[in-house]
Amino acid sequence: MKAGFLNPLLSGGPFALQNSRNRRIIADRVETAFDSDTRKKGLMGRHSMAAGSALVIAPSNSVHTFFMRFPIDLLFVGRDGEVLKVRHSVQPWRLAGAWRAFAVVELPAGTAESAEVQPGDRLVLHASNPARFELKSVPRQTT
Repeated sequence: MKAGFLNPLLSGGPFALQNSRNRRIIADRVETAFDSDTRKKGLMGRHSMAAGSALVIAPSNSVHTFFMRFPIDLLFVGRDGEVLKVRHSVQPWRLAGAWRAFAVVELPAGTAESAEVQPGDRLVLHASNPARFELKSVPRQTT
């Protein structure tokens, strides 16, 4: 897949998504849906989306929220990372799209507004600190 700004995601590893205009971090945990199965599933079956997370669906210029249980924000993005369209708090059972988009970024509702994302902004990916995402084991209490 020729992905432009998404190329770093093809190598794996944790990444953060940033708005280059205002330097705000949009998500510090980015998941991908780059194959047919993961694009079809998207966020279906989940009860919520954690704050600070994002799902990038590519290639795609439209999504639906059928069978979803919560509203989401949508960023429709070109190959170069330019935000073409922003949809806020899209409720379940809706369709949304943008003609020239290459990818759709799904975010928890309210994220796009709080990060002040607007059409024309450019998104960039930065490597995140992997230690931040490691699971910490909690010692078991013995009785």
